[in-house]
Amino acid sequence: MQRRFLLSALAAASVVPGMSWAQAGKPIRLIVPFPPGGATDISGRVLQEPLQRILGQTVVIDNRAGAGGSIGMSELARSAPDGLTLAVATLSTHGVNPAVFAKLPYDPIKDTVGVTELVKAPGVIVINPTELPMVHSFADLVKYLKANPGKVSYATPGNGTIGHMWGELFKSATGTAMVHIPYRGAGPALNDVLAGQVAVYFDQVASSLPYVKQGKLKALAVSWNARLESLPDVPTYGELGYQNLNDPSWFGLVAPAGTPAPVVLRIQQAVAQALAEPAVAQRLAGQGLYPSGTSPQAFSKQIVSEIAKMKKVAAYAKISLD
Repeated sequence: MQRRFLLSALAAASVVPGMSWAQAGKPIRLIVPFPPGGATDISGRVLQEPLQRILGQTVVIDNRAGAGGSIGMSELARSAPDGLTLAVATLSTHGVNPAVFAKLPYDPIKDTVGVTELVKAPGVIVINPTELPMVHSFADLVKYLKANPGKVSYATPGNGTIGHMWGELFKSATGTAMVHIPYRGAGPALNDVLAGQVAVYFDQVASSLPYVKQGKLKALAVSWNARLESLPDVPTYGELGYQNLNDPSWFGLVAPAGTPAPVVLRIQQAVAQALAEPAVAQRLAGQGLYPSGTSPQAFSKQIVSEIAKMKKVAAYAKISLD
């Protein structure tokens, strides 16, 4: 049944006016709403070559960083819905931002359409073992925090960031209290955790893993559906009974609202084909990213679900950046 669906989708795409991008002679612009070098940028660039090959059309990466991804997404929202402009969406642009900002220059539901989830990125809670020598497990941390409310701090890349939301979600789920210390970026936040200025940090596994391996940080739990090969001794949140904390971060692909469904499906299938290539999967795995390739319908539902979840967290923690 799935094979018949894919074949019919590709057949439909082949007859859509303007679908032959190569004949149009215009490149596909892939907007990355964050600076070069980060995980968002990497997830787009890894797909650049295989998508060019599969679609037979040039793919140009366009970094439009700023305002937590809002600048890039507003650029996408203003673009023609012809399949020639796409953007890498993140949990920030299509989850956190609409939850913490009353006004955005784009509407993630009305102005964009989900194409596919590209990759998932496991999250992790880490501590500085020197600052919390009595904490050897997730249960130990919860116990200590309940006995010492407000005496432990956690660092984040800034107010309203994913790390901030993860921290508040943790506090809500465990019934604990910690002091939020916002920084201007992930680098400064992680550096201060390593230096012992702050004890707890919520991060993506890829960023903290080298320091966990070196013993400078201790990982207590990961947000994934099973234990990671890179951290076999670290349990998942779900395993510990906190399934609502077990959702990883993700990166996806969106198009301007109004992009024809057959065009969206053609792009999604090209992405799925690219993600299935061993070389692509290997490059992503090296960055702690795991290929996905979900359907447009599934990804669109995921975006709605993420926004609702983050709005609950923002309401609980009274986070508003307007």
